[in-house]
Amino acid sequence: MNSSASAAPIIFTIYSSFGLYNFALVVCICVLYVSGLCINLVLILVVCVESRLHRPMYVLLVNLAVSGVMGSSSVCPAIIKHLVANRPETSLAGCLTQVFFINMYSGCIFSILALMAYDRYVSICKPLLYHSIMTPARVRLMLLLVYVVLSFLSAVQVYLTSMLRLCSHTVDKLACDSNVIAKLSCKKTHVVSVYGLCCVVCLMLLPCVLVLLSYVHIFMVVCKTSRVSQMKALQTCTPHLVTFVNFSVATFFGVLYNRLNNQVPKAVTVFTYINFFVVPPLLHPIIYGIKMQEIQQSISRVMKGRVVQL
Repeated sequence: MNSSASAAPIIFTIYSSFGLYNFALVVCICVLYVSGLCINLVLILVVCVESRLHRPMYVLLVNLAVSGVMGSSSVCPAIIKHLVANRPETSLAGCLTQVFFINMYSGCIFSILALMAYDRYVSICKPLLYHSIMTPARVRLMLLLVYVVLSFLSAVQVYLTSMLRLCSHTVDKLACDSNVIAKLSCKKTHVVSVYGLCCVVCLMLLPCVLVLLSYVHIFMVVCKTSRVSQMKALQTCTPHLVTFVNFSVATFFGVLYNRLNNQVPKAVTVFTYINFFVVPPLLHPIIYGIKMQEIQQSISRVMKGRVVQL
């Protein structure tokens, strides 16, 4: 990392333009962030405590919740801190750390949702082979592969970005990303931007293909079954589809916003960040987790157990 560049802090100029809206933004982000954090932690706790939920679908659901907490926690506390600070700034090392976890967050959500689609495919299309295919060891291996690959890709992104010599240290966005830091470099280079774009395309395209193929097979199988089986499959798959479409749309607008060179309205900036970092971690456990009957029963059982102990 360039020592002179790393010594100078990154200053966020956008926060000074919010004026009287600072307090409202702090309250809004705090409420949404804490709500999402609590819901995800409850979901993680219940699945970990209840041994009957130690099945592939719920293991993946816990990892989805952990990824959501990682994403929102990598951005929300920093945004809140900058909103209340007189001079919102962070070190380059802190900025690069944020870049790493933001990349991990988006990649993990897409990858885990793709694994969930595969889980639904095996469950519906190959029910007799489900337990031999989706073994605990295989699920752990798939998750380990996801985290290792994403950690490597994110680390490379951070390394390439850290090698840039910066001649400017002011950004007009709410948080750090590699594209923002690349624009601050003394010598214009497209390496970081192109690498980041390739990672985004791959991490979006491959999961989307896997989800699409999974649901094509599911649709073909379900069409040949009874009305009752079709309704059951629809109830099983709808939460996943809603979750995947919601995050895909949020990611699309996030990437589009991040690639715009022209100034965009401040309201659009705030909406984009909240829509990508705050809303999905809050909605995903509600859509896919809390509303599931087994999760509701387990939460009720755990709560009753705590009350009895008291």
